[in-house]
Amino acid sequence: MPIFMDLHIAPGVTAKEVAEAHILDVKIQHQYLCKAMTYWHDEDKGCVFCLIEAPDKESVIQMHEKAHGLVPNEIIPVDMNVVKAFLGRITDPVNTIEQVETRLKVFSDPASRIILVSKTMDARLLQHTLGKERTVDLLLLYSTVVREQARLHGGREVYLREEGFVSSFTSGPQAMECALSIQKKLLNCGAAIGLRMGLHAGVPVNKNSDTIFGTTIQFAQYLCSIGKPNQITISSVVRNLYRDNDLDLLAQQNDVRYLNNAEENFLDALIDTLSDHWHDAEFDIADFCRAMSISKPQLYRKCIAITGMSPNILLREYRLLRSLELLRNEDRNISQTTFDTGFSSPSYFTKCFQKRFGIQPLAYLKARA
Repeated sequence: MPIFMDLHIAPGVTAKEVAEAHILDVKIQHQYLCKAMTYWHDEDKGCVFCLIEAPDKESVIQMHEKAHGLVPNEIIPVDMNVVKAFLGRITDPVNTIEQVETRLKVFSDPASRIILVSKTMDARLLQHTLGKERTVDLLLLYSTVVREQARLHGGREVYLREEGFVSSFTSGPQAMECALSIQKKLLNCGAAIGLRMGLHAGVPVNKNSDTIFGTTIQFAQYLCSIGKPNQITISSVVRNLYRDNDLDLLAQQNDVRYLNNAEENFLDALIDTLSDHWHDAEFDIADFCRAMSISKPQLYRKCIAITGMSPNILLREYRLLRSLELLRNEDRNISQTTFDTGFSSPSYFTKCFQKRFGIQPLAYLKARA
């Protein structure tokens, strides 16, 4: 049966009130063929996240509505193993004491996590540049270091995505220390493999994604994309977790970059605009400005300041990176990829691809075998 996680926005709700609502769910769950497995309570954010086995989303809503009237604000399907990897459990915390008469377990276990995304250059491009044997050795070293340091710093490896790892932490300082350790241990090869790391924090469910921690992972990937090789880029949310730590000193001693709220908001809008229009060959800078509600000089200045690229170069870079994703899929060809990524002709696409990656797209396509 499917597993769902829901979000209840409930400012001011206490741990005891959440526990009581959970017991009410358990009492009638059989009526809706549901199983209320456990929950997380972020008291400071006024959020509750329930993990429920159910036939469908409607059954979850009906059970909650009948039990206590607290209808969820959002519901997403989840994989039980992924939930455990991110949050560390899929049942109630083991050290919680149950009140025998009421079966009440009162706990307030936050679901907020700090997400570390680490990425390297595309493996096929690395192989073209460094050779197959050197690439295999360096990527093996990279994966070994990332996994080892995540474990040593209290993190959980969630999964590997292409050339990137996603790890989950409950502590901001531990996540930062993990990233710094990875950076240090891969100092001699980080630039060669194009290592970039992004740190962001968030909750498992929100209205902008239908996957667990989807928007948090996505933004951490954005942070990787604007970073330099072997650099750690950190969101303002994570920086704010360091009230008693001297981050400026860390930044001076290591290759670390921090974004402020204004920069993050602009980056978020920028990537959203690119993701909406990258496939449209008619999309130009004038359209870019209209979509962002910003003047051309402002767009240019902010793009340079945050990404190091002009809007034109940024749009082309985004399209070329998406072309790599498409060419990794089966049954692709150069012409199809050209027009799917918003380039005007295969010859121009090939020229840009060659200049950016140092390899012909056809050679890259054949390298997947």
